[in-house]
Amino acid sequence: MSFRVALFFRPDTIVVVNQEEQKPVRVLLVDDSDLDLLPIVRSLRSTGYLVETAGDGREALEKVEGFRPEVIVTDLIMPRMDGFELLRSLREIPSAPPAITLTGFGTLEKAVATVKDLGAYWFVEKPISADALQVLIDRAALQGRLSNENYALRHELAQKGVLVGLVGQSRPMQELFALIRQVAPTRAPVLITGESGTGKEMVSRAIHALSERRDGPFVPVNCAALPETLIESELFGHERGAFTGAQERRIGCIERADRGTLLLDELGEMPIHTQAKLLRVLEDSRVRRLGGKTETAVNVRILAATNRDPQAALQQGQLREDLFYRLNVFHLHIPPLRNHKEDLSVLTEAMIEGLNEKHDCRVSGVEPEVMEAFQQYNWPGNVRELRNVLERAVILAGDKLIAPHHLPAPFRKKPTPAPAPEEPSVLRLPVGTSIPEAEEALIRITLNHTKNNKTRAADILGISVRTLHMKLKEYSERDQSGEQALETV
Repeated sequence: MSFRVALFFRPDTIVVVNQEEQKPVRVLLVDDSDLDLLPIVRSLRSTGYLVETAGDGREALEKVEGFRPEVIVTDLIMPRMDGFELLRSLREIPSAPPAITLTGFGTLEKAVATVKDLGAYWFVEKPISADALQVLIDRAALQGRLSNENYALRHELAQKGVLVGLVGQSRPMQELFALIRQVAPTRAPVLITGESGTGKEMVSRAIHALSERRDGPFVPVNCAALPETLIESELFGHERGAFTGAQERRIGCIERADRGTLLLDELGEMPIHTQAKLLRVLEDSRVRRLGGKTETAVNVRILAATNRDPQAALQQGQLREDLFYRLNVFHLHIPPLRNHKEDLSVLTEAMIEGLNEKHDCRVSGVEPEVMEAFQQYNWPGNVRELRNVLERAVILAGDKLIAPHHLPAPFRKKPTPAPAPEEPSVLRLPVGTSIPEAEEALIRITLNHTKNNKTRAADILGISVRTLHMKLKEYSERDQSGEQALETV
């Protein structure tokens, strides 16, 4: 029997398989025709495959959970639930097995739609020989196992404080990682909030990387960086001649993100009238370029991020309520760095490793005084500020430990000035002090206070400068006579 295979083998699936080291592969065959199904079942079972069958997509979904197949081979045209609907349903299941589709009505266009749109790994026309199908099943099973191992590894890293470039072992970050893992495999829009520099784009990239759209484009759009006159052209694209300067057709970011993820960063900065047009795209999954007469269907997952309080933006009229509720299906809030300083050590270690590679340095870590300074700092710029501080320090340190003198001024300890001698401001006299002695003590402490400014001292004491000079001359003559008397003795 002859067969033809469409040219849609993924590069990462062309792998040499050692059959002797593989466990028996569990295969679920889905077809409503016993005439087509039974010969394949017999052949696969005779060569050691564990095979289960289903008559349509609905029965196949019932058997997926119990049988846990490693590969699904399905026909496309079936009653009740056909192969197309089965593939769509499988996409909703985390770690779903790879699917090989069979059909007797093969066209190149259908192959593209099946492999690209519905996530099938291979598209094969009937009839197909059992030997050829075995080769495809083995490759699909290996790819599935690699994907599961990769998923398990990511899960293990997440437990250790690493998730697709995000780092954190603290409770707030682990809770955030758990939410990311839950929402990433779905198609739900996500609203990400957090202060500037907390890593909202990194969280968005992690969601994309853990989703079924990971092979599609990730397109970030900073709404705050685009002038109001250009933001619609950037988002929706435009046709030639749509406005002055539009000399050629331009594909907008929404179309470029087709079958991928679009991040709308700083959503609160988007003009209100643009928000209305975006809402229609979200509801209809169709976009019309500026100056265009037709609409283009798009399959885009929307993530939105803002450092503003969404409720405040709603009250101030900066965010449309209908758009907010359309995007706020799932909310993720990233804590500021000052609220999880226990992550500073792992963040610093991870960043230094990346910066060493970027700048060809060999910094092995930081001195204890540096980490102490990091813990005492409030980090108003959050993780972005930490990276900037470390990048400067890594360049300065070269191949040494990062020391306090490698840090910017706010992190260096300022020398504590020696306490100034206490300036007496209160005169205390023991009982028995004579009036002339008390007078002399008062004059001397006043002169000390005025730094020997006699005019000011006389004014404070309420005497004339001449009187003050007479008193000081008297004290001086007395002291000299006393010293002479001591010398005579």
